[in-house]
Amino acid sequence: MATLHEHKTIEEWQEILGDNIRNLRIQKNIDQKDLAAQSGASLTAVRRLEKGETTTTGTLIRVLRILGKTDWLSSLAPPVDINPLHMAKLASKAPRRRVRKSRTLL
Repeated sequence: MATLHEHKTIEEWQEILGDNIRNLRIQKNIDQKDLAAQSGASLTAVRRLEKGETTTTGTLIRVLRILGKTDWLSSLAPPVDINPLHMAKLASKAPRRRVRKSRTLL
């Protein structure tokens, strides 16, 4: 069953993330300049993140550390187990390379 969240655009998700980070920063009474200094990110990067604009994953992680929300990252990247049986199936489906026989000159 599809939820409303599944139909959001990338831009909508970026805006939601930026708004949540900004609101959390304000709730913790930290200004953008201090957040940038504490996280080691540039002030421009923090501003871009809060606006929902493109920034690096590193900036996101550094900012979430300072805001005490690294648990958000766990929901973004939950552990994925690899089943050895699935790996065997993938290996059997892989195209096989033909080995060329070398020509020998007489």
